[in-house]
Amino acid sequence: MITEEELLKMGEKDYMNEAQLAFFKARLQQLEKDLLKNADETTEHLRETVLVPDPADRATIEEEHALELRTRDRERKLLKKVQQSIGLIDSGEYGWCEETGEPIGVARLLARPTANLSLEAQQRRELKQKLYGD
Repeated sequence: MITEEELLKMGEKDYMNEAQLAFFKARLQQLEKDLLKNADETTEHLRETVLVPDPADRATIEEEHALELRTRDRERKLLKKVQQSIGLIDSGEYGWCEETGEPIGVARLLARPTANLSLEAQQRRELKQKLYGD
């Protein structure tokens, strides 16, 4: 398996070659595994809840659970993106902007392995949302 440094040193002609795809697939599969593990831990943690008679303690516990559930909801959405990215690797479409068809770039994919837009396309989309709303 290649390292991040080796990945960044590769030229444009090597973009999304087998080594790069294998690197990102391994990274995405590890992220998927971690997200599923966190979900299992949350389920177990919520099942272990002890009833406490003090209303303030109960409110604190409920607030902690609500925060944990919001976090898991974000992770559930990320898990979906991770699985879609793995599918893109398998179909040979990973690493290419879905709007422009241009390379997303290794540095951007290292920072956000689930990116499906180039930096420029993402900036255009965010500007459009800011100007016109969703």
